[in-house]
Amino acid sequence: MNFSGLLIAVITFVIIGLFHPIVIKSEYYFGTKCWWVFAIAGISFIVASLWVENEIMSPLLGVLGCSSLWSILELFEQKKRVRKGWFPMNPKRKGGERPE
Repeated sequence: MNFSGLLIAVITFVIIGLFHPIVIKSEYYFGTKCWWVFAIAGISFIVASLWVENEIMSPLLGVLGCSSLWSILELFEQKKRVRKGWFPMNPKRKGGERPE
């Protein structure tokens, strides 16, 4: 039996689950100005996935890359959720964007 598909699926589920609190904390501490970190990470992981020959690591790097890029959208959506009061705003950031 080949368990590589199941292993990739489980790790993908964990990666997506980990990005949720990463986005929340990133928006809380840095606002949306850290979007470029997710962009660079996403592009880097995707490029790495093209060069890695391992049948498990290559797809996982691709998932990491796509999750990082998707997190850019979620970062701006998180900003909207904070404004709606669904999540706490960092009291040290004036206007929810820049540190005081």
